[in-house]
Amino acid sequence: MRSRRVDYVESTRQALVDSALDLFTERGYAGTSLDAIVKRARVTKGALYHHFSGKQALFEAAFDLVETAAMNRLTEVVDGDGAAWERAMAGIQAYVDVCLEPSYQRVVIHEAPVVMGWERWREAEEHFSYGLVRATVEALVDAGEIEPLPVEATARILFGALSAGAETIASSAEPKKAAADVRRTIVAVMEGMRRNARL
Repeated sequence: MRSRRVDYVESTRQALVDSALDLFTERGYAGTSLDAIVKRARVTKGALYHHFSGKQALFEAAFDLVETAAMNRLTEVVDGDGAAWERAMAGIQAYVDVCLEPSYQRVVIHEAPVVMGWERWREAEEHFSYGLVRATVEALVDAGEIEPLPVEATARILFGALSAGAETIASSAEPKKAAADVRRTIVAVMEGMRRNARL
């Protein structure tokens, strides 16, 4: 049996992260104060410091929350039923959909490289996203869907393209149009690697 205290501690931490995520999405990192976060979470500043060393630590927890939710959705799609090619195409669509979400755009794409630093952000992105891209490429090669290119190099190049696509969508004045363009372009690149494309 879990104690009420454990439940309370976890619910307090979750309330702080949810509150921080909402405010970082609405106002950005610089525009969000710790006072605003604790007020929205309905906890004291002492409770905040019990869980987090400060605003950056809270930001990183919010970043992890957004990335984990996104990767869970994408993993479900690319590990689902159906042929490897169809799952990869569905994965691209799901990724583009994620890139249209305000919290993903603001927290993961715009704010994280500045708040966390470029290198730390890239490490985090690799931790969350790269493995999924590599597994998808490996599945396509194993299924004979794409040319037997070196998996590591192919995954790195596609990972770079997807990252650039996310930035394109998040920075566009017309994100839905940009998302459609990014999806079409990445699919065209993938089609070019397809084994039966030359048949």
